[in-house]
Amino acid sequence: MKRQYTGLTDVGLLRSVNQDAYYVDPEGRFFIVADGMGGHAGGQEASQLATDTIREYLIDRWTSEDSTPVLLEQAFLKANQAILQDQQAHPERADMGTTAVVVALREEPFCAHIGDSRLYRLRGAKLEQLTEDHTWVARALRLGSISADQARTHPMRHVLSQCLGREDMEHIDIHAFDCQPSDRLLLCSDGLTEELSDHMIASNLKSIRASEMAADALVKAAKERGGRDNITVIVIMFDPAYTD
Repeated sequence: MKRQYTGLTDVGLLRSVNQDAYYVDPEGRFFIVADGMGGHAGGQEASQLATDTIREYLIDRWTSEDSTPVLLEQAFLKANQAILQDQQAHPERADMGTTAVVVALREEPFCAHIGDSRLYRLRGAKLEQLTEDHTWVARALRLGSISADQARTHPMRHVLSQCLGREDMEHIDIHAFDCQPSDRLLLCSDGLTEELSDHMIASNLKSIRASEMAADALVKAAKERGGRDNITVIVIMFDPAYTD
């Protein structure tokens, strides 16, 4: 399927520095969103290092015989190592880390992610989160320790259980998913999902036919509702008009 796609990032209304990074492959093969943490310099460096390392690895190995899951796993491991090496070279950035979510459209669509940056799929009127947040709150919600209402406002909702930039990084979630004509995909940092409900995200994705306009509308809506964090989105649209 042919597709149209757009990436957009915004510092938001309260932050002075944008610690998010993203990459949209010009050929539409893969897409990356990363959300850094660890101070102004550290967060920026971590997210950009992760994005650049994953991008370079995927470009170099895209036509290799490696399966897509192996390709993505190795790209994430390389990114983690790059951040660890930078931490050692720059002790002032020792606490930096980053989330990452990647979509690779190879033989079949695959997603890899770590942290709480997300992948959504809109099919018809149904918006589905295809990633599971690696946070303390998400784990507590799965265990039934807290309710969904409590999770939305819990003071520890931003505490990550996994991210890139850790010696003890345990697990990278990698899974296949399917795409159909008329599907829309959204990769985003939590600066979007902190401000917009799933209903609002779905409304913007469904009502706008151009990926560039949809990305812009999502960022504007998040800023209108507070824009408390950096906001990054990548919108990918599979439409009948764009199908081979």
